[in-house]
Amino acid sequence: MYSETNAIDIKNVSKAFPVYERPHHRLVQMLARRNKQRWYNEFTALRDVSFSVPHGETLGIVGRNGSGKSTLLQIVCGTQTPTAGEVNVDGRVAALLELGSGFNPEFTGRENVYLNGVVLGLDRSEVEERFEAIAAFAEIGDFMERPVRTYSSGMYVRLAFAVAINVSPDILIVDEALSVGDEAFQRKCFARINKIRESGATILFVSHSASTIVELCDRAVLLDGGELLAIGSPKHIVSRYQKLLYSPADKVKSIRDAIKSESDAASVTGSATDSAGPGHGEHAVQNLRDTEEDGEKAYFEEGLVPKSTFRYDAVGANIQDPHIETLSGKRVNVLEAGKDYEYVYTVKFERSATNVRCGMLVKTITGLDLVGCVTSWSGEGMPYVEAGSLIEVRFRFPCLFSSGAYFLNAGVQGCIDEEEVYLDRWIDVAMFKVIHEAGRLSTTTIDLNIKPEISVRHTSMAHS
Repeated sequence: MYSETNAIDIKNVSKAFPVYERPHHRLVQMLARRNKQRWYNEFTALRDVSFSVPHGETLGIVGRNGSGKSTLLQIVCGTQTPTAGEVNVDGRVAALLELGSGFNPEFTGRENVYLNGVVLGLDRSEVEERFEAIAAFAEIGDFMERPVRTYSSGMYVRLAFAVAINVSPDILIVDEALSVGDEAFQRKCFARINKIRESGATILFVSHSASTIVELCDRAVLLDGGELLAIGSPKHIVSRYQKLLYSPADKVKSIRDAIKSESDAASVTGSATDSAGPGHGEHAVQNLRDTEEDGEKAYFEEGLVPKSTFRYDAVGANIQDPHIETLSGKRVNVLEAGKDYEYVYTVKFERSATNVRCGMLVKTITGLDLVGCVTSWSGEGMPYVEAGSLIEVRFRFPCLFSSGAYFLNAGVQGCIDEEEVYLDRWIDVAMFKVIHEAGRLSTTTIDLNIKPEISVRHTSMAHS
């Protein structure tokens, strides 16, 4: 039975680490304590962080690399102590931080199950009761009786995860652990975490996946540079995180300040950003949308470029300047759902080609193909394009996507010496985001703006 207190209270927590320029300075520092001379520089990983997590809540934590996420989780788990501040935790904690970090490579899988079960707070009899469930989840068969040094990385991860989630935790802490393993195992892990969540456990969840944070979490926290910038609904926080993540370096400070100012204003005015549903508070950040014009919500965000761009070897053509425009010709990459846009690029031909046709593709963050189109089918393309020509390609499309980030491919095919080949092909050549709009009821990635209706057609009345 849970108490009425919060599961986790974090009050003014700071954490600083000494950084020594040379190894022997650590020893010199130990000997120099009396005269208070410092032989190290100090790195502050967390700075005056405060928030609470009620029992039963799933809280997402997002932030760029080095923002202090892992340090914060380690302090909550008790594997790190804060330099200043206080952390109160109410309940048994199971942590998925560095999976298998506590395994002894010379012990068998069975022996490591018992060892880690005790570390996570179970006694031997409890581990025995749960051993079959752990073994069934891990699915490593006879390897359970072999030393874990003989395991593949996949078996190692499965066993570590199986132990951690079978301790019936009051508080589960997950730090990007679900990014490992194959798709089937990841789905199995998510299903088990949902089961733990439904049992009333409290969950702290760190992930770089915006869709995962939005899907799993009740609230979210944005950390950056060791500071808590904002706390609120998952979609609200994820949008701020992505704004920060994709911004050019020279604009990061101003964007951080804008996010903090918005958060401070919300706390003073009693704004519902923390507890409101997805997308509430979107209009509080007009100062972040400095390119919005003439009432048009779509805008261009500098720095919103893919980090996974890949180009196949070009054969006689060069795709140039792929981008999205409004119908009035304004370049944008943050779109409004329900409006029409054009995906545009040009192709410079270095060799003559026949049967020329172009294509586009939109994908999710996970790489799922959503929609695609070609200018014509094979055999029906432009009959002949001369070397030195420049053609422009436009794909008009309605933005039927739910809020989130999406990636674009571009390709041009044609025949050279009677052989059809890709003349140029780019993967993840551009990306765009879709603004969340309050009132849209879609529950999937593609939003057809379905208009639901519900009514009572007949009421049975009991007559005496």
